[in-house]
Amino acid sequence: MPAFLLPDLGEGLTEAEIVTWRVQAGDVVAVDQTVVEVETAKAVVEVPVPFAGRVTALHGEPGDVLAVGAPLITVAGADTERGTSPTRDSDTSPTRDMGTGRLATPFAEPGVATPDAAVSDDAGHHDGESGNVLIGYGTSADRRRRAPGSPAMSSPAPAGLTAASPNTASPNTASTGGVRAEQPPPAGGRVAVVSPLVRRLAREAGLDITAIPGSGRDGLITRHDVDLAIEAHTGLAESPAPDTSPKSQPASVPERGINGVARIPIRGVRKAVADKLSRSRREIPEATVWVDVDATELIRLRATLNADESAPKISLLAMFSRYTILGLHRYPELNARIEGDEIVLGPAVHLGFAAQTDRGLMVPVVPDAHECTLEQLSLRLAERTQRARDGKLGPGELTGGTFTINNYGVFGVDGSAAIINHPEVAILGIGRIIERPWVVGGQIVARRMTQLTLAFDHRVCDGGTAGGFLRFVADCVESPAQAMRNM
Repeated sequence: MPAFLLPDLGEGLTEAEIVTWRVQAGDVVAVDQTVVEVETAKAVVEVPVPFAGRVTALHGEPGDVLAVGAPLITVAGADTERGTSPTRDSDTSPTRDMGTGRLATPFAEPGVATPDAAVSDDAGHHDGESGNVLIGYGTSADRRRRAPGSPAMSSPAPAGLTAASPNTASPNTASTGGVRAEQPPPAGGRVAVVSPLVRRLAREAGLDITAIPGSGRDGLITRHDVDLAIEAHTGLAESPAPDTSPKSQPASVPERGINGVARIPIRGVRKAVADKLSRSRREIPEATVWVDVDATELIRLRATLNADESAPKISLLAMFSRYTILGLHRYPELNARIEGDEIVLGPAVHLGFAAQTDRGLMVPVVPDAHECTLEQLSLRLAERTQRARDGKLGPGELTGGTFTINNYGVFGVDGSAAIINHPEVAILGIGRIIERPWVVGGQIVARRMTQLTLAFDHRVCDGGTAGGFLRFVADCVESPAQAMRNM
């Protein structure tokens, strides 16, 4: 009876907390079926099982923290004997990173000894005492290939790896630093994907995964590729407008113990956020500038853009984001990072935005936001906001940002000196938009006012650059017609 091991869920992640089981002992599972939700330091992840059978045991309860490589569930009835001769698997078998598609070395499973000649190229690691097969992504099961004359597999594993013995090589493999990676499959062959989750997403969206171009190495199809294909397929017309309003219900209060004291463990996403913010305060000498902005014309422009009921709605956050991207083109120092004694300026704007969820503050990232139209940007912000609140974002969608926007105005506050999202060097804050008295043409009139704040790393620029960027964004907000010159 094979046991499914907790796979490598992302770059640098070593453990995960069980959130919810999707199956129970006695249930029958299919290939790629989600069996559990786990929370890592970066996101809540749905974990699919790579083979079919009947669940006989769950190795953990909600709230338990498991190390990568530890058993998750035991499944009976899976076809693990393929009639192939056993071979000795390497102790450093590569695993597939579900978040990035990269290869990594799996953690040894504690307490399980692998006897000599006890690993076949079609099964996983055998428990020497019980004979159970312990299978996880990246073990022999992940790298299995159909041997000549062997029966067809009932559950094809993710392509990209092959289980060749140390002294032999398949004609369609290439050796790279001791890891054998398959070349792109021939026409009609297997499709190289990051994980079973990617195949499931494409299948649920009604897409033919063989028709999706892969942006990864050797044509590897990543989750980002599938997301783009889904957007193109649906036209994003049905994406909801971003719900940026704060939750009406307060977060659940834990039960209090002796003397009315409650203890909340800092782990998972909460711990990752705490570590990043603490590092930002330790390492970044930040300064903050702010400006009051008349957003009346921006509100009118948005009303005009949204007058067409058949077109996707444009959010205010998208409009602020678009002006921010224009500002970063003018002041690229704020779209940089520091590496040692160097300031590294990248060509792309990967825009992060703060999203409040039931699981705490998250910062989803819109990659290559500078290439998006206003409508595309609005839809992608909406889609990622909803997925963040649903706990559906993968680790790769919460990393890699180059600049962050924080719309704290949804909480009814005017201003805030936000903490920079390390390793970025700046963050733009947007306060609430309310009517205030303002002088226009020598007359005091009611205008829709907001406050913009910019916290920046003083190592990459001085106040002149920061002030110039903030004034540029403010001018775009106050006069959207003039901003068209830079779009």
